[in-house]
Amino acid sequence: MNQETPPNQNKRKQAVALKYQAGTMEAPKVVAKGSGYVAENILKVAQDHQIPVQEDPSLVEVLGKLDLNQQIPPELYQVVAEVLAFVYRLDKGRK
Repeated sequence: MNQETPPNQNKRKQAVALKYQAGTMEAPKVVAKGSGYVAENILKVAQDHQIPVQEDPSLVEVLGKLDLNQQIPPELYQVVAEVLAFVYRLDKGRK
């Protein structure tokens, strides 16, 4: 008997970490990225440091193509600003 594999089962987990410091950086930059084991470690570090995580597979795919320490391109400013606003609201809610 053949079983179909669920569509996302073969996809490896991916993660991208961004850093942004208002006033000192022109735009957010990629500070970590990876898939599989590396992605799991990025997510664990975020969890250990209580850094909110936003799941957006399409955005991770695009950001994953950038080099480490590369600033995000202007065409991603709007979507990344929405993620940063999400993180800010979560952080403010915890305080």
